[in-house]
Amino acid sequence: MSYQALYRVWRPQTFEDVVGQKHVTRTIQNALVQQKISHAYLFTGPRGTGKTSAAKIIAKAINCEKAPVAEPCNECSACLGITDGSISDVIEIDAASNTGVDDIRDIRDKVKYAPSSVSYKVYIIDEVHMLSTGAFNALLKTLEEPPKHVVFILATTEPHKIPLTIISRCQRFDMRRITAQDIVGRLQTIIDAQDIEVEEDALYQVARAADGGMRDALSILDQAISYSEAEVVLDDVLAVTGSVSQKMISKIAMAFYHKDVAQALSAVEELMDHGKDAARFLEDLIYYYRDLLLYQTAPQLEEVVERVKIDETFKQLGDQSAKEWIYTVIETLNRSQQEMKWTNHPRIFLELALVQICQDETTSQNKPAQDQSELLDRIQKLENELKTLKEQGVTVKQEEASEPKQKKQFKPSRQKSGVSHGRIKEMLKKATKQDLMKVKSVWGEVMENVRQEKVSAHAWLKDSEPVAATDNSFLLSFQYDMHCQMATKDNIRGTLEQVLSRTLGKQLEMVAIVETEWKEIRAEFLKTRDEPEPDQTNGEEPAEDPLIAEARRLVGDDLLDIQT
Repeated sequence: MSYQALYRVWRPQTFEDVVGQKHVTRTIQNALVQQKISHAYLFTGPRGTGKTSAAKIIAKAINCEKAPVAEPCNECSACLGITDGSISDVIEIDAASNTGVDDIRDIRDKVKYAPSSVSYKVYIIDEVHMLSTGAFNALLKTLEEPPKHVVFILATTEPHKIPLTIISRCQRFDMRRITAQDIVGRLQTIIDAQDIEVEEDALYQVARAADGGMRDALSILDQAISYSEAEVVLDDVLAVTGSVSQKMISKIAMAFYHKDVAQALSAVEELMDHGKDAARFLEDLIYYYRDLLLYQTAPQLEEVVERVKIDETFKQLGDQSAKEWIYTVIETLNRSQQEMKWTNHPRIFLELALVQICQDETTSQNKPAQDQSELLDRIQKLENELKTLKEQGVTVKQEEASEPKQKKQFKPSRQKSGVSHGRIKEMLKKATKQDLMKVKSVWGEVMENVRQEKVSAHAWLKDSEPVAATDNSFLLSFQYDMHCQMATKDNIRGTLEQVLSRTLGKQLEMVAIVETEWKEIRAEFLKTRDEPEPDQTNGEEPAEDPLIAEARRLVGDDLLDIQT
């Protein structure tokens, strides 16, 4: 197989090639020149930022025949051997597949042997956080005091999983996410050397999709080259990444700004027809408005903008959009993104978010500044009135002074759950005491299982109480309206219904209601039905004698005496 992926062909061979990590490479180069070589290094940071590449470059630099040097020559036998993997004294270990104590003990037993072909034996342990606790303990002593001819280089994406006793024995270097500008610069160097034609917009889209990882950027570019015909254009990159063009995002953003629901939904329809992912598109929208807000706050700092290219439409929206409205848009999109995780129909939540934004009453436009002369006139008028009041004082009418002020009485608003009273009454007609007792008998167990499965759901449900049940549903009463509203959310409702289904062995639909509202509906239901309470019947409605019914209608219950 002659072809090699771009990220393998263009793997950094010198510190100069490591993009966006100047704070790390400069420190290491100075230490190498001064021959201050540490016995252990720890590289941390996101994927594709150069951790393992830097480790290999260090291995070459300390073993280079021209050492001490700031950069390996990549010409001597040691450098070439380490590059192609033929030097047995530089050992790369994948901790993800060598997690046991025995693997580390094998290293500990072999470190005492001197290197056979170079000056230093180098152990590069990738994804070191995957080692077991026993393996870390076995590595401790060796890592602290290895032989003079041994250097350990550890690399990880999750440093918080490494014991502090290990970290304290290493020189730690944190790799940063690579900026889009640095990624584009490196990609430009590569395509120039490869003699490939790529649009500038396509390069920036690759950098944005890579999210700070150079290896991801090269992989995406590799895919786009294979997908394209002669020149890699923006649409090629969008196709292989599933992203949405900034032109389309700007089109939807303008629809939001003008409150044009039809335009926004039409754009979404077009995206879905092209197979775009709703969740990915929602993320792109959130980043667009994040960048819009940052650009509006500090337009001179264009480098803070990550995901967008500043064009005329973006500038226009930044100049004309109200900050409060941008906050509202971001909150709405973020809420829909969270709810999207709990559904099999993400497109519905996407369309719902677009409609909510377009119909939101928050104004999207910056209010124009009031006319200066009018504002000055108003200020002058207020100053004159204030001066008059200071000179003459405030006169109070006798009748007003003699009458004590009556405090306004504020009546608290009644809590409403939003559930239909008719639906509750229809449910009560079918409710039975047996069904209710089945639910109540397992309610404690259900609440404990909900708590173990989702603590947040248990917090909203713990004060609830089943008050009625049918063969396929149950009514849950809440003391507070907030708890009732939160319980109807899909994630909380779904958790409760699933746990109850597993416990009872059948699916029941939850209906939520506020306690005060439940008491009113219950009283109305019992008043219209001259029979025992719903939870004390077997669901059957006894037929009343027609003569008794007619007598009740004519004289009323007070004068009616029924003897059996």
